[in-house]
Amino acid sequence: MPDFFWQVVIAIFIYFFVLFLVAQILKNNSIVDIGWGTGFIIISIVALLSSGNYTIRSFILAILIMAWGGRLTYHILKRNRGKPEDFRYAKWRREWGKWVVPRAFFQVFMLQGIMMLIISFPIIIVMSSEKGGFGFFEFLGILIWCIGFFFEAVGDKQLADFKKEPENKGRIIQSGLWKYSRHPNYFGEVTMWWGIFILSLSVPGSWLGIISPLTITFLMLFVSGVPMLEKKYKDNEEFQDYARRTSKFFPWFPKE
Repeated sequence: MPDFFWQVVIAIFIYFFVLFLVAQILKNNSIVDIGWGTGFIIISIVALLSSGNYTIRSFILAILIMAWGGRLTYHILKRNRGKPEDFRYAKWRREWGKWVVPRAFFQVFMLQGIMMLIISFPIIIVMSSEKGGFGFFEFLGILIWCIGFFFEAVGDKQLADFKKEPENKGRIIQSGLWKYSRHPNYFGEVTMWWGIFILSLSVPGSWLGIISPLTITFLMLFVSGVPMLEKKYKDNEEFQDYARRTSKFFPWFPKE
């Protein structure tokens, strides 16, 4: 690991500890979702400044992370403003009872910090390399990242616009990108991290960074992304009909 690795670890711990304290004051652990994108921005800045390896690859990667993290933070902040604690965290609050504070600290905030560190491996690897140049893998990675960013940003915007209309209350969006995937925003998130990993492939030791897209893919498909959201709609007939016709994750033409 590079010399600045522990500086990144300390920055993540402090960041999530502060988020934890704010969440306890507000009694709303779902603010951790708002902080997800910002955390990666902090990591990219700390890694870039601590390493001192100011290559074009490092700067472009930092810009990509800032664009994604800034948009995501703003989107979730705007979506959650004035609303109660997200249903997932509210459910855990009820289940954990008197142990809600310590369990939130370890199972929500510190666990997300560990996940963030693992997913950040390609960022750390790129920032630790003095190798210059900019070639095939960098261009391919940026292209794939752009595709992912499009799906996440446009998917989020289409869903937000759909929910704004009073007649859509309680309805399931089935238009735009949501016609081709039940979770285009999650697909976009995963695709972006595969793009970042590919961008890093010109750097020595970059193969270790594959843990990043593998982890985010696993989390989205089997843990905190798709399964939790679809479980919420398991008794919704409109969603079940939508699910029968529409690809679960990878965008594809709907069944007739």
